[in-house]
Amino acid sequence: MDSNPPFLDQYGALLHNSSEFRESLLNHKGDSTVGECQLPLIDLMNLTSGDERERRVCVGEIAKAASEWGFFQVLNHGISHELLEDMRREQVKVFEMPFEKKLGCSLLNDSYRWGAPTATSLKEFSWSEAFHIPISKISEEGCCDGEFNSTREVMEKFAAAMSTLARSLAGVLVENLSQSKQFFEDNCNERTCFLRLNRYPSCSLSPDIFGLVPHTDSDFLTILCQDQVGGLQLMKDSKWVAVKPNPDALIVNIGDLFQAWSNNIYRSVEHKVMVNPKVERYSIAYFLCPSYDSMIGSCKETSLYKNFTFGQFRQQVQQDVKMFGIKVGLPRFLL
Repeated sequence: MDSNPPFLDQYGALLHNSSEFRESLLNHKGDSTVGECQLPLIDLMNLTSGDERERRVCVGEIAKAASEWGFFQVLNHGISHELLEDMRREQVKVFEMPFEKKLGCSLLNDSYRWGAPTATSLKEFSWSEAFHIPISKISEEGCCDGEFNSTREVMEKFAAAMSTLARSLAGVLVENLSQSKQFFEDNCNERTCFLRLNRYPSCSLSPDIFGLVPHTDSDFLTILCQDQVGGLQLMKDSKWVAVKPNPDALIVNIGDLFQAWSNNIYRSVEHKVMVNPKVERYSIAYFLCPSYDSMIGSCKETSLYKNFTFGQFRQQVQQDVKMFGIKVGLPRFLL
């Protein structure tokens, strides 16, 4: 069993004493999923082809997927295969460090996270580790020194490319609602957004152990670059479905803030990652976020939600996780 991070040393009692864990070992069923789904696949080349009809069709496809699925995949997204491979190589190099070094050093601005410190049961536990890095911190002194200088260089290029793509997609979704893009231009930039490097070690203990617990994203938009191991699942028509990896596509999903801002026209959908018993999984997520004092109001009259800032939303999420073990999210802010 993987000892980097030392999950069993830290959480062994929690896992083995959990009634959910014992039941899963007896039943060996895991979560009931409905096979694999192929997310809507959208060719972004049509946004810049110069053909206005093709562009309108593409905008409609993106908006429809954001409304019906909350998730979609994009091709011809403008991020080169070489840059994606470079980022993956640097990511693996960082995670291959000894656990004590990841935990104790200042690499990537002390952004290392692992396991689930607040978990009291199996359903609250995540078998994964991550570096959750503010984009603005990547270029700071001490973020990546010595053997990791190349990591900084690649991350800066990768974050810039993801930022361009995220702002372009957000612009399309705003355009579809006939709204001004000014809010996103003023409030979402490298000072407010995040990059998250994820690793999900293999785990043969139980098919019910989460790599990442069910959740929605607390941002406007997330862009995910994943390997071909699989494990991502999302809620569709009240059932969990597994997302089939596509080696040529990036995954995009709507976050809570976009659902509120669009007055529920776009959907922030619950999703999770399940562990693989034999192989580890890597992914990288870019989160398009506003500043903490940005007011998130509805773009439509007769809003379904109270006005709230991103900072207030984050604070409420943290309080709920601490008190209840789970994120409550948008229902807290319904009128």
